[in-house]
Order: sequence, then structure tokens, then C-alpha cells
Amino acid sequence: MSDIQYGRIIKDGLWEQNVVFAQMLALCPLMAVTTSGTNGLGMGLASTAVLVCANVLVSLIRKVVSAQVRIPVFIVLIATLVTIVDLAMNAWLHELYKVLGLFIALIVVNCAILGRSESFAVKNGVVASAVDGIAMGLGFTGALVLLGLVREFFGAGTLFAQASQLLGPSFAFLEVQVPGYGGALLMILPPGAFAALGFLLAGKRIIDRKLAEREAASAEPAAA
Repeated sequence: MSDIQYGRIIKDGLWEQNVVFAQMLALCPLMAVTTSGTNGLGMGLASTAVLVCANVLVSLIRKVVSAQVRIPVFIVLIATLVTIVDLAMNAWLHELYKVLGLFIALIVVNCAILGRSESFAVKNGVVASAVDGIAMGLGFTGALVLLGLVREFFGAGTLFAQASQLLGPSFAFLEVQVPGYGGALLMILPPGAFAALGFLLAGKRIIDRKLAEREAASAEPAAA
């Protein structure tokens, strides 16, 4: 696979086919855990780890597993990976696990992970599948962190609260408290999540339209 194709895979994962902003998948964990940027980052990294490992393993066994049973096999494979991540977070990131615990287990039913296994990894080699998993995972993580930061800022007046529990004491500088602002509770509640997501989706649509108009304008002189 050429560099241009790898670039396309990365662009699709981060922007064009973003799990949240383009495909509208994994909205359950998105709405539930994004009460802070730190929670969104933790869930995003856990999902990325599962997604990359699942893509690689599916690519390795794609010629061995028959088409009749591949979906159950993929689900068992993903469930095994999620169990490993769940136990690891409970052991080493227990405070964050207490917040995300239920939704870590629900990564098994995340449509994005099974979807990438079925639509990409089963048709491509190991390296391409790994790149796809990283790109899609980072795109999903970015969406979780962005929505989490928006809700956290307007809802609690903080940014990356308790980041040191996830990333270590050296990252305590990320924890910001906005002086004199206590936040609006609505943004922490589910209605605030839907409102914030709606504005972010609208923003992406506007950016996509501007980029399309710019490409069309630059293509006209070349065509002439």
C-alpha cells in the first residue's frame, strides 16, 4: 500500500470518517463519560488500544476464519481484549476505573470496533489495519476529549480535572480552574451533552463545506 493510501487512511480516521462526527457511532459512551476532558481521554485511549489490537488480530486470522462464523469470532476476540483492558485499568488506574468502569465493559458492543474489523481489517494486511485502528482510535479520542472539555469548561469551570490520576503527577499542570466561575450544571447533565454535540457537529459541517468550496475554487483554474 502506497504512502498516499496510508495518508488517506489517517485522514479518514481523524476527520473524514471520524467515528463520532461523521459516522455517529459510540454515542452511548460519548454522552456518558464526557463530563470532563480527563474522562474522555481515558475512555478514548482504552478504546484505541482495543481497536488497534482487534484490527491487527483480525487481519492475522482473516484467511483462517470462515465467513460463516467470523462475526462471532470477532466478538469473542474483542470481548477478550476488553476484559484485559478492564482488568488493567482496575489494577493501575482504579480512580478513573470507578468513573468509567461500566462503560469500559461496554466497549465490546461499540459498533466502531466491530465495524472496522468487518469493513477494513478483514480485507487488508496487518500494517494497514494497525494504521486504521490508530487513526480511528485517535479520531474517537479527539472527539471524546473535545466534547469533554467543552462540557467541563461550561459545566464546572475546569479543564482536565484530575488529569494527574490518569497521566501521572507530572501532568498536573493540565488541571485548570477558571477563576470566579462555578459552572452551569446543565452542561454536565445529558441535555448539555446533546447540545454541545450538536454545536460541534454543526461546526464540522461548516468546516467541511468551506474546505469543499476552497477545493472547487482551486480546481476551476486548473480545469480551464
